[in-house]
Amino acid sequence: DVSIRTTMDKFWESWQELSLNPESQAHREAVVSRGQSLVNSIQNRDKALTGIGNLLNSDIESNVEQLNDITRQIAALSTEIVRSKAMGDNPNDLLDRRDALVEKLSKIANITSDQRDSDEFMVHIDGHILVQGGIARQFDVESVVDNYGYSRVVWADTRNEAVVKGGSLGALIELRDVDVRNEIQSLNTMTMNFTDLVNDVHRNAVGANKTTGLDFFTSRPFVENTNGNYDSDGDGVEDKTYAFRFTGTNALDAQEQIGIEGVMTLAGHNGNIQVAYHPTDRVEDVVNRINDSNGEVKAYLDRNNNLVLKATTSQAIENPDFVLRHVEDSGHFLVGYAGILAASGEEGAYDWNGADAVNALKGADGNGSRAQFAVAPYTNPSTYIEINGEIKNDVMSVASAYAARDGRAMSGDGNAAAEIASIRNTKVMIGRERTLDDYFADSVTNVGLMGEQAETNLLSQQAIMDDLRGLRDSISGVNIDEELADIMKFQHGYNAAAKFVTVIDQMIDTVINRLKV
Repeated sequence: DVSIRTTMDKFWESWQELSLNPESQAHREAVVSRGQSLVNSIQNRDKALTGIGNLLNSDIESNVEQLNDITRQIAALSTEIVRSKAMGDNPNDLLDRRDALVEKLSKIANITSDQRDSDEFMVHIDGHILVQGGIARQFDVESVVDNYGYSRVVWADTRNEAVVKGGSLGALIELRDVDVRNEIQSLNTMTMNFTDLVNDVHRNAVGANKTTGLDFFTSRPFVENTNGNYDSDGDGVEDKTYAFRFTGTNALDAQEQIGIEGVMTLAGHNGNIQVAYHPTDRVEDVVNRINDSNGEVKAYLDRNNNLVLKATTSQAIENPDFVLRHVEDSGHFLVGYAGILAASGEEGAYDWNGADAVNALKGADGNGSRAQFAVAPYTNPSTYIEINGEIKNDVMSVASAYAARDGRAMSGDGNAAAEIASIRNTKVMIGRERTLDDYFADSVTNVGLMGEQAETNLLSQQAIMDDLRGLRDSISGVNIDEELADIMKFQHGYNAAAKFVTVIDQMIDTVINRLKV
């Protein structure tokens, strides 16, 4: 498969070539063709990551079944051991079998075992009882819609989520829910940002056939209604608002001092976070402060110098990616200054916990210019990215110029195509401020660092395991050399005793039979 980096480079090059030949149908066909190749590369990468996640999910379910089977065997053996001891037997074989099962269980998950009561052997996991005497608690798996449909491990009796650390099961869960999920989110973030930027230019430009207002890329929206309303609990009542992006009405100067103060409240990784601004701050300072906060919101000035707020991926599995959850301002930066919210304070806040939350945006009441918003994409947008069908049907709809007063493209105008090509080297928000080329370079570096760290951790843990195994064997294990020495010692002792008995026997024979005593 051709890498995303390679196909994206060719995509940018096709726009650059179109900017130099804006009347050419062939160059428009090249833009569409290379755009489709890029879409295919993104979808192939998404399928590969999803496939890895599915394999890990199957392994997790298999590990849970294996863990449950072992705990049942341990509980059954504990019952037999207690019964055997009560009958006065020495159940060494049963004890050895149970120890072997405990060791096998410890490879699946981090556990502790103890026997404070001589008749009750116990196994704990994360502070919870897993086995108590002859009783074994069981794990179960249940599908979680918010986590790509993957299974979470729960206690079968309480249905509470089980915290499993270490061992093969803990490693599989971490690999699926952290590493693979981060890679999927990173791909989705890149896809959402670059398609949004390309579309922003393209729909404001005009094609050779006078078509304008078209997005170059399309995706599947989370909801079909224009306000982003969503029925999250399936009761037939819309109770959430899924919005991805807000764009203010006012053009701003990045270097201008704002002259106002207040505190913005935005959705963060662990609850809402606050971002303060002061009269001496420049617009650029406030934007950077938003981006440097621990919020799941990123800000920038678009091509028209309007303030844009975009949702990012969410660290919490229960929260959807690319959904703005809370935007509030105690002052007027997001209100009268940038033109995003209609009013200040809590009563003027946008909050996704309710339908029609976009009515909190400026101009929603019909008075004055209206802040723009975009509905959030469906889960995992990299799966659903496509070239706009209208553009596929007529490549002359590919926009390369900005419209003149009569709505036509000026002959030889390739400014829009050049602006799209320049996105490649423009700092855009992809988790933080960097170019798309930086994103790919960082991705390669991160994979290398993760591999190196994993190898280092493996060697360290193997050394610790070797030390612990040696300590255990020194206490309870069998040393073959020592046992062989003991056998030889006992054998010599036996031989000596046998000779002594033979001598005594001969003496008695002599006394009785030969001396006629």
